[in-house]
Amino acid sequence: MHSAIPADWNDANRALWDERVPLHAAGSFYDLDGFRAGADALRDFELAEVGDVTGRSLLHLQCHMGLDTLSWARHGAARVVGLDFSEPAVDVARSLAADLGLGQDRAAFVAADVYDAVEAVPDPAYDIVYTGGGALCWLPDVRRWAETAASLVAPGGFLYLAEFHPVTDILDDETGSRVVRDYFDRDAQVYDIPGTYGSDSTDTVHNRSVEWQHPVGEVVTALAAAGLRIEFLHEHDVSLFHRFESFEARNGYYRFPAGRPRIPLMYSLKATRD
Repeated sequence: MHSAIPADWNDANRALWDERVPLHAAGSFYDLDGFRAGADALRDFELAEVGDVTGRSLLHLQCHMGLDTLSWARHGAARVVGLDFSEPAVDVARSLAADLGLGQDRAAFVAADVYDAVEAVPDPAYDIVYTGGGALCWLPDVRRWAETAASLVAPGGFLYLAEFHPVTDILDDETGSRVVRDYFDRDAQVYDIPGTYGSDSTDTVHNRSVEWQHPVGEVVTALAAAGLRIEFLHEHDVSLFHRFESFEARNGYYRFPAGRPRIPLMYSLKATRD
């Protein structure tokens, strides 16, 4: 028996993200000046697993400020479309696209809920549907997400997901060495935490968030049920942020100290539409 989903879950999450966009835009975590100067926002394993995007169309669901989206355009995608439910985030993404000289024909951004993506995005289908990096935890219904995302994959195209591994959600926040939460918990997790990973500032007002855990098996099963064929599921021993106090920064990622037994910190998958 699951607890009821808070009625204001989406409004609370949107208010939280809207408030944090200017902090992220001004902070060093996203480093917009460095991005404008040519820095690549994509990870090496993503580039290797997605492969050559030259001449292909790409839709980025839950794109935040569009850095990953625009990076795919820099790597040769013929047209990229980013969707996010935060209007301020979409405004930043559109501004960045303009700064890079990318017009609407190359890079378009839409403000809409991900569950409404089919009606909101400009094209009926895309060669690549890309998403991840802390996207799924904000959604209560992963099956509905999978059905929506899969319906936007063109025949012969694929969905690519690079996401934080849910096993990290059940470990203690200090060392990441003790299991302190239930991996199979499906209830809404309500937090009230000031600040953000993308800025040193903790002077925030909208601090309530509603999140969910989605085990890997649930995600894979939902995509398969939506008609996609799983090409691979890879697990990675690196993270993109300082998730645990014991993490060390090495080679652009965060990892557990050398010599400590490793666990999966991220996973990635590719699912095709035949």
